[in-house]
Amino acid sequence: MAQNEPFNVLRPFDSIDFGIADWADGIKTWATENRDVVQPVKWFVNDLIVGVEAIMHAIPPVFMLGIIFLLAWQSAGARVAAFVSICLILLGLSDPNAWGLAMTTLAVVATSVVVCIIFGLPLGLLAGKSDRFEFAIRPVLDTMQTIPAFVYLVPVVMLIGIGNVSGVIVTVVFALPPIIRLTSLGIRQVNASVVEAARAFGSSPRQILFKVELPLATPSIMAGLNQTIMMALSVVVIASLIAVKGLGNEVLRAMGRLDAGKAIVGGFGIVVLAIVLDRITQGLGRSGRERGHRHWWEGGPVGVVIRLINKKTPKSTSNLPQ
Repeated sequence: MAQNEPFNVLRPFDSIDFGIADWADGIKTWATENRDVVQPVKWFVNDLIVGVEAIMHAIPPVFMLGIIFLLAWQSAGARVAAFVSICLILLGLSDPNAWGLAMTTLAVVATSVVVCIIFGLPLGLLAGKSDRFEFAIRPVLDTMQTIPAFVYLVPVVMLIGIGNVSGVIVTVVFALPPIIRLTSLGIRQVNASVVEAARAFGSSPRQILFKVELPLATPSIMAGLNQTIMMALSVVVIASLIAVKGLGNEVLRAMGRLDAGKAIVGGFGIVVLAIVLDRITQGLGRSGRERGHRHWWEGGPVGVVIRLINKKTPKSTSNLPQ
């Protein structure tokens, strides 16, 4: 009960206090006293971010453009690759620091997405196979998706502090549900008759999973990966509040200084990264029918190389008996 407040039937909430604020203060005290427990996780994630960022910055922009162009061409076609390259060139020309900031943001997003894949795919597979687990994890995923990203900042900062590591953890918590949900959905949508046919031919559960269910569920899984990447990018500006570097921090600083030019450059960079990653992941998620019933290596730069090798390889001719 609240102090010095008599209970009123018409206004009961004024006099009832469950002590949630005091309980939250207790969590804060516990988190502050037990920061050393999570330090190994912080060091591991920090080393991962630093390594990915070092690779991103070590590759010259022209080479990175070429790599992204080839990747987009292989996954989504030449037109998408050309469009993606034009967007990246415009990003680099928008500001001398834009490319470096974009690579820093890409390193944080890539690290977050890798962690989401490591945890999300197994949980999604388990949810697709087990009704009980799916029923148990559904309210957790609902809570993770409905709570605003700002709310995650406080406990993460209390445990780990500010910096890129905290930004990755916040991003993972916010962006993890889509890949779990859509992986589970893809596994559940696999035709039961196809699974039964594979089982009838003597396939083991592992063979059914890797050779039947996962290939058929790939479009749904890639859609979940696409949504995870988009949600990770949406947290970039919010995570800059806890000193996460990159384009989001540029937008935050521009807002504080009312610098419209810097804000536009940072926002444009985030949009370009979203377009690039969206087009590439959508291309990777295309089915064999959408590819013209061809394998992925039969098109794009890999297909061009294979065709050139086949043309240069002389055909062996066998001498007919006389």
